[in-house]
Amino acid sequence: MDEVKSAQGGSASGGKVKMPSRVTVKKFAEILGLGISDVIKELMKNKILATINDEIDFETAAIIASDLGFEAEEDIEAGGQAAMTLEKLDEILKKEKDASSTEVGLRHRAPVVTILGHVDHGKTTLLDTIRKTSVVEKEAGGITQHISAYQVKKKGELITFVDTPGHEAFSAMRERGVSLADIAILVVAADDGVRPQTEEVINYLKEKKIPMVVAINKVDKPNANIQRVKQELADRGIVIEDWGGDVVAAEVSAKQNIGIDELLDMILLVAEVENLKADYKRLPLGVVIESHLDPKKGNMSTVLVRTGTLKEGQDILAGSIAGRVRRLEDFKGKQVKEAGPSTPVTVIGLHELPNTNDVLQGAVDLKSAKISQKEMQSGGFGGMKKFDAQTLSKSIEDQNVKKINIILKTDVQGSLEAVDQILGAIKSDEVGINYIRQAVGDITESDVKLAQTAGAVIFGFNIQPTTVAKRLAEMNKVEIKSYKVIYELVDDIKKRLEAMLGEDVVRTDLGKLKVLAVFMTGKKDMIVGGEVISGKMKNGELLEAVRADIVLGRGKLINLQQNKVDVDEVTQGKECGITFDGETKIKEGDILLCFHEEIVKKTL
Repeated sequence: MDEVKSAQGGSASGGKVKMPSRVTVKKFAEILGLGISDVIKELMKNKILATINDEIDFETAAIIASDLGFEAEEDIEAGGQAAMTLEKLDEILKKEKDASSTEVGLRHRAPVVTILGHVDHGKTTLLDTIRKTSVVEKEAGGITQHISAYQVKKKGELITFVDTPGHEAFSAMRERGVSLADIAILVVAADDGVRPQTEEVINYLKEKKIPMVVAINKVDKPNANIQRVKQELADRGIVIEDWGGDVVAAEVSAKQNIGIDELLDMILLVAEVENLKADYKRLPLGVVIESHLDPKKGNMSTVLVRTGTLKEGQDILAGSIAGRVRRLEDFKGKQVKEAGPSTPVTVIGLHELPNTNDVLQGAVDLKSAKISQKEMQSGGFGGMKKFDAQTLSKSIEDQNVKKINIILKTDVQGSLEAVDQILGAIKSDEVGINYIRQAVGDITESDVKLAQTAGAVIFGFNIQPTTVAKRLAEMNKVEIKSYKVIYELVDDIKKRLEAMLGEDVVRTDLGKLKVLAVFMTGKKDMIVGGEVISGKMKNGELLEAVRADIVLGRGKLINLQQNKVDVDEVTQGKECGITFDGETKIKEGDILLCFHEEIVKKTL
């Protein structure tokens, strides 16, 4: 077996060499044991202009190494860990929930609750009321008005609330079939009943089998009708306990602080039945609910720990961002040393802001986290997104569909999914998107080569091409478009698709004339008289000559007269004379159709 030369240096005798996912030209030459000029010459033979300090990706390095008599192998250093997705996290949580209560490390955890329902049924007011009446206040930091997650205590038990109504985190997770919460409070207004959005939430909760507590809100209103609400819920398969069903319900008024204690009791009751557990000893796994830049504290990310324990000073990977937890704060802004399962906490210290819905996972050490970060950014560990097979097969197999070939590169996986979701909503039987590549990370020379081969445009979101890639793109006239706003990127792609649609000719029929007499016949024109039998004749519009229901040809109405006076139009029931500009020969008894044609650019 050939000796594998490490990244510390090889020899010019050939053989196998190991290289990282990205490497500078200088380091590449050291690995091969060759002179830098030799490597640069070989790069130039492949039309790649790179200086000594420029980075090239593994794919390019492997080709050059092969040309120089080496076999390249990618060096995935020990300690890297696979990227965690929301779907994988969901599977882990389900396994912990279903595991035996005696299993080592598994302990009771607080329920995570979200409040859902139709707009204007009082979801936000209910959250505010619970927060104000049940949270221990007057502690360090206070409670911000726009807090996205917090905990309340009832009968010595904690309940975690996540403020997700209308929140992008919840809607995006719902699209992916992943639930952020263990229990949902379904809010229905007593004076309004079940509305369209209520039905949508009911269908979602039933489909995902998420336990629910019904909160019949606004019971203090004069026109409140609690029995009607229960009947409407029963009609949709949600039968309340006092009607013989298995769904608990509380009658509340968020504004008047009525029934809030009873609602919290019911949440604890459902949580007890669910027997929620988590492994406190494992490395932490959580979901980023939101991120923002604080002018004093820097990057701050609100994270809901789902399992494991997150500790201050711990190395983590949040989405594709590797870093270390510099400080942890609870929802009141008070510094804490650690946060266990179901705990909302603010993570401070990451050099970049992760995206909403990114999974936070603990790493063995910072080196391990950074290796994982590199792999995600270069398309490893599932960083290369597989596009929808049905969409692709339709765009490729249906020869009537015109396609735009694109390579899509973004900063993080969340951005990739957001762009993909918006573009996926574009429906057309005539044009479509053919993804040549979708991946996270900078635009590299490999992307440029692929775009050149496939005739694709490279679109980047929050990323830029590497120096080598930029030069290569300019040399080969490959178009690279980078954006910092998602909708600007989407609009560009939509405009390109619309340009491929072409134009439509829209015809509007105006009227019919029966020819009663032919006055003059020229080589390319005729003067005839007749009666308008429907609609109107309009000067300057197009004419179609019809005989015995057969279209003879078309021309243009270039002069219209009534009682030998030039007019713009003549209406039904009146006689007129017209000058027909066209080669078709008209006879008495023919029908002339007057119509307008307009060329309209097609849109999506």
